Amino acid sequence: MTAIAPLTRRPHRPPPALTLWDEMQLTLARVHEICGRARRMLALRVAARAGAPVIWIAPAWGTDPLNPCGMAPLIDPGQVLFVAPERGPDLLWAMEEALRSGAAPVVIADLPEPPGMTPVRRLHLAAEQGAGHGRCRPLGLLLTPGTGGAPGIETRWQADPLHRPGRQAWRLERLRARMQPPRSWRLDQDRLTPLADPVP
Repeated sequence: MTAIAPLTRRPHRPPPALTLWDEMQLTLARVHEICGRARRMLALRVAARAGAPVIWIAPAWGTDPLNPCGMAPLIDPGQVLFVAPERGPDLLWAMEEALRSGAAPVVIADLPEPPGMTPVRRLHLAAEQGAGHGRCRPLGLLLTPGTGGAPGIETRWQADPLHRPGRQAWRLERLRARMQPPRSWRLDQDRLTPLADPVP
């Protein structure tokens, strides 16, 4: 009688991720959401860590484009390729094509409202395809107003200012993650300090 080999368990390896701080890791080849009043600041920090080139997609009709002088302390504006579609549906189409190409480590779409489930699924698939034949494993960031709410995203983060006279600081909240609970931190001089749990 042939002996049956015992089952063995291999340790679970987390998927490749971009780490800003130990508490903030963004899985590569997936799409994440950043909301709140300081969402662009956080997206620029992610882009700076991911490396160039960065593709930033925002509507041509937007009234508050990024200011290169404001970007400069976080990332060289010359490393950012700005895409300004004229029509709403082209925002997500451009992001999907950019992710699928695998040409940029991070693709950011600054949206007027959260997209639905089907577009988010298409973006995840495009990022996975880009990881398969591009030069990197692309990371997708959806920037949405208010408290966000895009369904099907990998994680959702909220960033808001907590400035005081003479010092800049931000409140960073992990609102949704597949394997981690909601949490809040104070971001001050590139260090995170835990805060009370986020308000539901």
